[in-house]
Amino acid sequence: MTETYTPPNVWTWDKENGGAWASLNRPIAGATHDKELPVGEHPFQLYSLGTPNGVKVTVLFEELLEAGYSDAEYDAWLIRIGDGDQFGSGFVAANPNSKIPAMWDMTGEKPVRVFESVAIMMHLAEKFDAFQGPKSARAELLSWLMWQMGSAPFLGGGFGHFYAYAPYPMEYPINRYAMETKRQLDVLDKHLAENEWMVGGEYTIADMAIWPWYGRTVMGESYDAGEFLSVHEYTHLLAWAERIAARPGAVRGKMVNRTSGEPHEQLWERHSAKDFLTKTQDKIG
Repeated sequence: MTETYTPPNVWTWDKENGGAWASLNRPIAGATHDKELPVGEHPFQLYSLGTPNGVKVTVLFEELLEAGYSDAEYDAWLIRIGDGDQFGSGFVAANPNSKIPAMWDMTGEKPVRVFESVAIMMHLAEKFDAFQGPKSARAELLSWLMWQMGSAPFLGGGFGHFYAYAPYPMEYPINRYAMETKRQLDVLDKHLAENEWMVGGEYTIADMAIWPWYGRTVMGESYDAGEFLSVHEYTHLLAWAERIAARPGAVRGKMVNRTSGEPHEQLWERHSAKDFLTKTQDKIG
């Protein structure tokens, strides 16, 4: 479908024009309603949803616990972005940008807020001195983390939006973002052809940050676009994604705050390791 559009002299907000998930976006910041956040008993209070950005953090928490860092216990509270939970006053106090995930670190004298997924990951990795790779590869670690943050919006907000959520199919943006998505997959595939993990020969937060976006895509789980993107071509990236998908910490982390998929894979809130056995949606309905 081809449509000619001439931008007006001054942009105005059309609330009805935005396709699926339009209610998530608005041109102003701040809270729309008063709603305090719940607080549990653990040192870390996470407020999130099982999107790729949310999964990054819950995978790290579960990997820390799997590795024996018992002080990494956390409460994961569900933020339903489709219902506007991220615009409640309590969430805005945790993250003025109103995006998941957001976290309060309660381990010090005063609570410390941390928002943006990779900022949370770096905060936790530094706090526990874990999953950072060798010190000699610090620059490489930071480079791949920044790569992920800069690249994923082209996959999600670009390709994903126009391929799956826009009001109608548009050839130009779909082609543009499909080309960029495939270029990014090729960047990773070429890197992983020569490296088992992203950084320094070790499993790090760089792997955990990249996997929920690109591992999911290459395994054909993003936007039902696996065939369209010919993801089978990226064999090294796929092997890496499958290695992570088999890790117990990643399996559990992917379940936390998840509200879609098979009921046994959905743990809406996580407050104890026992919740994975007793509180998935197949057990509580």
